[in-house]
Amino acid sequence: MSGLIGRKIGMTSIFDANGKNMPCTVIEAGPCVVTQVRTKEADGYEALQLGFDDKKTATKAAQGHAKKAGSAVKRKVVEFQGFEEDYKLGDTITVEHFIEGEFVDISGTSKGKGFQGVVKRHGFAGVGQATHGQHNRLRAPGSIGAASYPARVFKGMRMAGQMGNEKVKVQNLRVLKVVAEKNLLVVKGCIPGAKNAYVTIQK
Repeated sequence: MSGLIGRKIGMTSIFDANGKNMPCTVIEAGPCVVTQVRTKEADGYEALQLGFDDKKTATKAAQGHAKKAGSAVKRKVVEFQGFEEDYKLGDTITVEHFIEGEFVDISGTSKGKGFQGVVKRHGFAGVGQATHGQHNRLRAPGSIGAASYPARVFKGMRMAGQMGNEKVKVQNLRVLKVVAEKNLLVVKGCIPGAKNAYVTIQK
């Protein structure tokens, strides 16, 4: 799937032709530089490696890799497969790669919520009452079902743990606007990640 790398700017809402208010997310998509071209002969598969957002300091290896493309070192580098256009090393791909009305898939890293209990993480109801001396059991998970048999906790048991900070993909988001002069892409709905987080947009 071809696509671009972008940065989540934030959410807003716009009105459509019928006067309906639609929530949407604004993304700074590109411009992205082709930093490497993968070929079947050399790599065993075909893909384009794109770089986004200039980096001030980098290792000598990263500087040499970017120098081949005639570009600055990029902070975010992602490979994409399935480009119909024939791009070469050093070419720039802009937000005009997308058109209004088409549907895209957006991947990002969800907000990290830290270590959370079962009520917040899984939506458990808890005990619900503070009677009969239950001063500290309101948000407890309750029994997890293990006894002398099976004498273990089953894998996947919903318990407290780290919440968020996972890769999430939201599919079939409609492109509402493409603002080429400002490299902005406006899609309907919400996408994973905090403001200024990197996302990948695929179509």
